[in-house]
Amino acid sequence: MSTTMRPRSPIDPDIAAPPAKRQRRSGSFTSSRASPDPHSHFAANLLSASNIAILSDQYHSSQPFKHVVIEKIFQESLLMKVKEEIVEHLSFTEKETDIYKVLQTGDLQSLNYLDEDQRKLFPSLQALRDSLYSKQFRDFIRKVTGCGPLSSCRDRQDMSVNSYKKTCHLLNHDDVIGSRRVSYILYMPLPIDQPWQPEWGGALELYPVVPGSNPPEPAPTPSKTIAPSWGQWVMFEVQPGKSFHSVEEVVIDTDKTGRQRLSISGWFHRAKPGEEDYEEEEDQADSFSSLKQLISHSSLAHSYTDVHTPSLPDTLTSEQISFLGRYLNPVYLTEKALASMKERFAAESSLELHRFLTDTLAEKLQTGLAQRDEEDGLGVRRARQMPFHSSGTSVTWHAKGPPHKARYCVLSNKKLSGRPDSPSYIAEDSPEWVMRQLQDVLFPSPAFRTWLATVTSLIPLRHSVEARRFRPGLDYTLATSEENETRLDLCLGLTPPIERGSDGSLDASWQTGDWGGWECYLAPPEGDEDPTVYRSAKPRNRTSERGRSDDDEDETMSEDDGDEETDSGPLLTVQPGFNRLLLVLRDEKVMHFVKYLSASAPGCRWDVCGEWEVGMVAEEGEESGSE
Repeated sequence: MSTTMRPRSPIDPDIAAPPAKRQRRSGSFTSSRASPDPHSHFAANLLSASNIAILSDQYHSSQPFKHVVIEKIFQESLLMKVKEEIVEHLSFTEKETDIYKVLQTGDLQSLNYLDEDQRKLFPSLQALRDSLYSKQFRDFIRKVTGCGPLSSCRDRQDMSVNSYKKTCHLLNHDDVIGSRRVSYILYMPLPIDQPWQPEWGGALELYPVVPGSNPPEPAPTPSKTIAPSWGQWVMFEVQPGKSFHSVEEVVIDTDKTGRQRLSISGWFHRAKPGEEDYEEEEDQADSFSSLKQLISHSSLAHSYTDVHTPSLPDTLTSEQISFLGRYLNPVYLTEKALASMKERFAAESSLELHRFLTDTLAEKLQTGLAQRDEEDGLGVRRARQMPFHSSGTSVTWHAKGPPHKARYCVLSNKKLSGRPDSPSYIAEDSPEWVMRQLQDVLFPSPAFRTWLATVTSLIPLRHSVEARRFRPGLDYTLATSEENETRLDLCLGLTPPIERGSDGSLDASWQTGDWGGWECYLAPPEGDEDPTVYRSAKPRNRTSERGRSDDDEDETMSEDDGDEETDSGPLLTVQPGFNRLLLVLRDEKVMHFVKYLSASAPGCRWDVCGEWEVGMVAEEGEESGSE
């Protein structure tokens, strides 16, 4: 699957910048006034030959890819002043895409364009920035890492201040974009007098590459984590298909002390032609980069057995109705309901059907899946808010990746045993048994194919179906699209509702969007816009959990809430729900993803999803032929 090129780390020079006039950005990196010797700002002996030799050895022997952690690079007096200027004078804007959620300032390059009075607010921040991009420090970076020349141009300065508060995160990627050469993070977690604790989240996670993978893919779990600490510096060379990393979700509340994972992060870029020390280099094999690996590939592994494409059926046969009636709410098998669904899908290209499964199956799933979350330490009463990467995995479920594209659990393909004492045994009354029946029996069946064709007026062709479990604090899919083909998406939501009241009343908190896990469709981007920067507030919900009646098919199908559509925001956002089927005809280039499920969620997001290649049907009296 393919996706439009977009930043894979939260840096945007045009948001939340300090008040500044936009001016032409060019020339070598210099401040408006002569900068003092940067040596005075760095920690003692940082730039000494002996220290560089020690750091270089650490860098080149590190795993899972070359990196170095330096506990202190700046004088404490400078860092304290920088902290005060950030807290008192900089504003942050919340940014959220498929891959991250973070509070961020604009690019600190904009400090160059402030007027004199404004510049006086940031003397220490400017000193820190100028020191980082000074020739002395760029030479230090090269000696430690062994990398090639680094740009001195102002327009290749690339840094911002980031604040990770509760629910903020950054998913797996390798940082490869354009001319980036070295990534860095300067940690300044607040408050200073309370050391950041690992259980608060926010650790930098480094991933090894799966041996033999081609193109290179990160392993499902990180092999090293680095918890932030005050004044700590981490850097690594940006390498396509190697420098895979992520930032664990922050799970601690921001209290009156202003607790937050504050950092200054950015990149040193390759020197460009005309700069001193420029060296002509072969382009890196960025086809291995995490961004370019989101490339179209068919996931539709299964074809139907018939040789010829069937014509659109007029109705379901009695045998098909009998088979489907073992799974589907009988409301959705009546002629009246089929006609109503067909009309609505034709008008909206999407359809939402509540109480889709029979009550018997729904009750087994609602009780069983909630119980499974509790048993696996992923439910409401779990002891550890940020789960371990192995949480929820077993003989029955295993994690699927690779994590620079997606991560969630799927049912194991291992052959099931009929012996109750076998670890691969699945009881017929278990939720896994029901989900496997939906995955392997119902949705791939010829009868359900006919039902889909009847409802959508499309002919389902190749397809792929899988039962999925999204664990809080771990799982997601990143935005992808089909470049030249339309797809029919199906998602049967099976996330158990939360009972809050003693009377069995349901909590509607899933519908707020605060926990993530929602399904999102985005229009194709125009020009250079980032298609996944889709909101700074809550996503626009298409659905709500309302009571439905079994005996009226019009009340089992969701209706639009009447809100006027706008040109901004997602095409469709659907929150996790239970026993609700979503059908969406996804046009070419429309992007689709399931947002990262926050560790704040009270349990897993469960679903059975399918994707169909579809053929168009020539209605009666319409001439067939290709355009």
